[in-house]
Amino acid sequence: MDTSEVDKWLGVPLGGGQFHDEIHVNDIRRWAQGMQNPNPLYFENEFAAESVFGEIVAPQSFTVNCTVGHGATPAIQGYVDGTHMLFGGDEWWFNGPRIRPGDRLKSDRMLYDYVVKNTKFAGPTMFSRGDTTYINQKGEVIGKQRSTSIRYYAEEAARIGGDYGEAREDPVWSDEDLEKIEEQKFDYYRTFHDMGHEKRLMVKIGETLPTCPIGPHTVASFTTEWRSYTMTVWGATYDEGLSSTLEAGWIPEMSRDLEGQKIDPSEGDGLYHGPSRGHVQPRYARLIGMPRSYGYGATMGAWILDYLANWAGEHGFVIHSDMKYTGPAHTGDATFINGEVTGIDYNNADGPIVNVSVRMTSQQEVLLAKGDAQILLPSS
Repeated sequence: MDTSEVDKWLGVPLGGGQFHDEIHVNDIRRWAQGMQNPNPLYFENEFAAESVFGEIVAPQSFTVNCTVGHGATPAIQGYVDGTHMLFGGDEWWFNGPRIRPGDRLKSDRMLYDYVVKNTKFAGPTMFSRGDTTYINQKGEVIGKQRSTSIRYYAEEAARIGGDYGEAREDPVWSDEDLEKIEEQKFDYYRTFHDMGHEKRLMVKIGETLPTCPIGPHTVASFTTEWRSYTMTVWGATYDEGLSSTLEAGWIPEMSRDLEGQKIDPSEGDGLYHGPSRGHVQPRYARLIGMPRSYGYGATMGAWILDYLANWAGEHGFVIHSDMKYTGPAHTGDATFINGEVTGIDYNNADGPIVNVSVRMTSQQEVLLAKGDAQILLPSS
């Protein structure tokens, strides 16, 4: 893999998409809906008014919705012909200010580093990391995201994958199994509804967090996720400064038509035409090494942040999360998130910092993501 063009972008401040408008409360509501997170703190006026915030605020996961490209664009720099990308992980550092309706955020970006390895999935594969710093209109740093992009030769991945066999077809769920997973969802949702506005004070090492089920996933659910990202709204963004993401060597079927989008915006919006069409159209998924339609890495990260924040409650705060993604969610599959308290640091003036180890799996126990997060809980 020739990475000489990538080297030119290392450590260089990057441009890219920025938003024209401030955040609207319905952007937050749409996000909660798209992420399948029915926590009333993020969409119900009366409940949010009684919270410590006094109004609807954005979940911490919403931060990734305050940039263009899921925070992955700084990790996709430099031309490498015939490549595609998948998310390999996200590391987050959160500073404290919560995102509220009326805020206007801007992104600062930079390619951090990369390494090339041979993988069973696609042969020569680049693992590149890029940083996105999120800054509000007051100059406050909301947080920083270090996203890992897996760049690989699409043709090689499709060749290795072959005909994919039974993996081409969605698994079939019985009515009984579907009813069971709906019951599991309600059991999970009740955990944060029952907590309400209370503080989480009693925690011990070895404590397990409740299981969060999501799915079974469908083309409709993946499309709803995509359209909850404000960047996908026609005309919502503008480009500022230099970035090579759109000219990174995408195969023709996954490239945007930048001239055509001046007449028809769908030619450049990513889902109808561009690098995200494989998420909802199996024929394009197979071109880049996936057996069928699949979900978004940024959404996997959002699911995990929502899971952690829902457990912590409105008085808690996720200060750091480092998650590695080992495989995407596919249509027909369900996703399950589990966590365990593996450490508690009481030597912090603002309250105990709890370490939670997280695992995300499919219904077949296939590992999709894992990592650790640190959560600040109230002292009293």
